[in-house]
Amino acid sequence: MLNIESLRFPRYEQPASLAPLREEVRAFLDESLKAYSPLVRSNTWDGFDPDFSRKLGAKGWMGMTLPKAYGGHERSALERYVIVEETLAAGAPVGFHWIADRQSGPVIARYGTEAQKQKIIPGITRGEVCFCIGMSEPNSGSDLASVKTRADKVADGWLVNGTKIWTTNAHRADYMIALLRTDSSADSKHRGLSQFLIDLKATKGITARPIKDLAGRGHFNEVSFVDALLPADALLGKEGDGWKQVVAELAFERSGPERYLSCFILLSRLVDALGKDASPAALAKVGAELAWAVTLRNMSLSVAGMLNEGIDPGLQASIVKDLGCQFEQRLPGLAQELVGLEPTLADAGTDFQQVLGNLMLLAPSFSLRGGTLEILRGIIARGLGVR
Repeated sequence: MLNIESLRFPRYEQPASLAPLREEVRAFLDESLKAYSPLVRSNTWDGFDPDFSRKLGAKGWMGMTLPKAYGGHERSALERYVIVEETLAAGAPVGFHWIADRQSGPVIARYGTEAQKQKIIPGITRGEVCFCIGMSEPNSGSDLASVKTRADKVADGWLVNGTKIWTTNAHRADYMIALLRTDSSADSKHRGLSQFLIDLKATKGITARPIKDLAGRGHFNEVSFVDALLPADALLGKEGDGWKQVVAELAFERSGPERYLSCFILLSRLVDALGKDASPAALAKVGAELAWAVTLRNMSLSVAGMLNEGIDPGLQASIVKDLGCQFEQRLPGLAQELVGLEPTLADAGTDFQQVLGNLMLLAPSFSLRGGTLEILRGIIARGLGVR
């Protein structure tokens, strides 16, 4: 039976009290990003700049919702939303801290031991720690529950063997939260999985090999584990609860405004390039895209509001990710159609051409990160009760 109620996005307005924070963030970004070209800014949450991340941490804009006992600030999800939205819209390089702040910190705060929280979370809130995600594997496609990389319990800890892939920034990250199989005898592939907090700098037997993407960047990695010995206290949460924990983690990964703001700099540059003499047809097309953007923002704010109230937004986050991906992947083609300039990364190109060229290369990958559209639509179908 179709469950229409599950489709609801409760309306959340950002309180007027957040306006000073937004203005403060904008002023900070105007000053901090002066030296960044539009091309560099178009990489935004893939942009890797540890110094910038530390500056955000010094402002108190990292780990905003995490407990004060571990260096967090215990501020609302809506306040954190302001920081995320403004940094992405400005094209700030947030890649160094992105995963740690978005999901690893909250996951550790929720499932970690007291020792893990005290050791790791303060570095996250200072913008000093880089995390990567150890989920995807070769030959598993988007079937995350089919992972085969094993963690076998031994006398002095856990012995890990196997391979992870598409692991962003694994070659320069400090830590990985990995989903590993600890029991192959379980009667369901969703059982027998556990999460581990892995110190990539201190653990032998782990090799990260960068994979070049279409844009020539080597931020993806294949990560191999060959008799990598983890200490007993590397287990994150309870043994066997990995699937439950990773589903909760994916809600953080899919719920933010990054799911529609990756190409925002292109939309703003498109408006500038068209100028006041744009044809009615061009204005109509740009207006339709802006309407999409406003709608997605309202939906994304609804997800942030649900998180703020402790409501599980898994279904709504999947819908925002699906629609946001369609929006972002459509923008480069529309921008080229309306302006009539060839995309290029060459120095001779205009700022608009360079931004367009970069996002033309990056946009095809947007449907993969955070779960493929096919997987997301399966989640949506189950949430609606039609699967």
